[in-house]
Amino acid sequence: MDGRILVIDCGIMFPDPDMPGIDLVLPDFSYLAEHADRVEGIVLTHGHEDHTGGLAFLLRDLSVPIYGSELTVGLASNRIREAGLLERTTLVAVADGERRRIGPCEVEFIPVTHSVPDAFALAFHTPQGVVLHSGDFKLDLQPVDGRRTDLARFGALAEDPGIRLLLADSTNAEEPGFTPSESSVGETLRQLFAARSDQRVIVACFASHIHRVQQIADAARATGRKVAFVGRSMVANVELARSIGSLSLDNDTVVDLEDIGRLDPSGVCLVSTGSQGEPMSALSLMATGENKRVQIERGDVVIISAHPIPGNEWSVGKVIDELHRRGAEVVHSGKAPVHVSGHARQGELATLLSVTRPRAFIPVHGEYRHLVHHADLAARMGVPSDQVLLCEDGDAVVLDQGGLRRDGSVPAGYLYVDGTVGDVGHGVLRDRRMLADEGVVMVVATVDLHATAVVGSPRVITRGWVHAPEAEALLEEAATVVAEALAKSMADGARDVEVLGRALRRALGGLVSERTRRRPLIVPVVLAV
Repeated sequence: MDGRILVIDCGIMFPDPDMPGIDLVLPDFSYLAEHADRVEGIVLTHGHEDHTGGLAFLLRDLSVPIYGSELTVGLASNRIREAGLLERTTLVAVADGERRRIGPCEVEFIPVTHSVPDAFALAFHTPQGVVLHSGDFKLDLQPVDGRRTDLARFGALAEDPGIRLLLADSTNAEEPGFTPSESSVGETLRQLFAARSDQRVIVACFASHIHRVQQIADAARATGRKVAFVGRSMVANVELARSIGSLSLDNDTVVDLEDIGRLDPSGVCLVSTGSQGEPMSALSLMATGENKRVQIERGDVVIISAHPIPGNEWSVGKVIDELHRRGAEVVHSGKAPVHVSGHARQGELATLLSVTRPRAFIPVHGEYRHLVHHADLAARMGVPSDQVLLCEDGDAVVLDQGGLRRDGSVPAGYLYVDGTVGDVGHGVLRDRRMLADEGVVMVVATVDLHATAVVGSPRVITRGWVHAPEAEALLEEAATVVAEALAKSMADGARDVEVLGRALRRALGGLVSERTRRRPLIVPVVLAV
């Protein structure tokens, strides 16, 4: 498209357990930063963090408009405002079915159902035909807000002018059948609330899951409960959704968190963040007794209305254990159907392929195994096998008169964010893993270079290798080995502290490996006098 660039979504990943100290994982923006003058804009499919959370970082490198539904750009603006970068962009709210010319092509915003309101599929009308990106979607015949995935529009595009390329959500491509309706969760919640009419109820869910919040509030109202919101992102998102009409709450149903103490516990429902066991979330702080505004009481019912994201199972399990210790009853997706996915299963994916009849197909959004299953499904549904491409991050493809083909790659690694520090790099991660697995040994030795002698006994300090009070003999032996290695190195003519440090590390490393079969990080400090 004349060498111009349109960016679809800009999200973040959350760190795996083997990434100690990492707060966020970002995509590598170097390619976009190097070609910032070619970027026409960013189009957002929906408002989840894994699709919008990286905007505040990308806008440091380029200044472009951002397009999405009113709710989506509203959710995205919160993070951008916190980063002080709102002046770097123009937020453009678009309506269902709207077409906008952005750079060299028209972008059509087609309604789809997902676990956040006002999600879009994107149809790019290009000189090579229509390129359709499904966004995250499901085929929910009874959505909470009545806004269904617009299969009719997909079918119309397939009929005229035809869909050259389909990129579709693969998250549930391994799962047979159809994803249950979001409305089914509302019925479960009403039953749980009614069966526990004499207990306080606390429900944790994603702060962006406005449909889930709506159903929680509806269940509370139906059982005579007042609703209060806990957690900064929950409060902010509810306020935004109410202001634009995406969330319907009566003023007499909502109470301020400070006022719940004067109400009978059986008449209260708290809606909280923390469904993924995040350490500083509202629910996690309640579980440890550190939440200054809400304390878990014996007899409380805590409903975790979400499924753990892969990698978060341990954190969620720990929160559940602590809640039980405080006498709460915990209901989660393993005990009752209090959560359904927002992603299409195989039956829905096959329906989309049948309706759109794409000439080429690329599975997107999922682990590699999900992409493989989705690619196989597309081939079975009639997409020519040579026009089904299984791509990974960074792969470049070309769509032209000859069809779809690969065309090299662009940089597409990860950036690891630690607090306010930028990319900490793979080397730092490797060191942190070593520290976590093997510990650290620091040796401080003083040498007299003129006398070629070690001054005093080297001091060996260890963390996570051996416990000093239980290993005095080993530490004394380590100090002796270090002193002998330094003395020998100086006798051989070494006078540089860096050379002496390497000799120290080699000698101590050999002893550590021989005695303990471990490989802690060894930090030599040689002081010359």
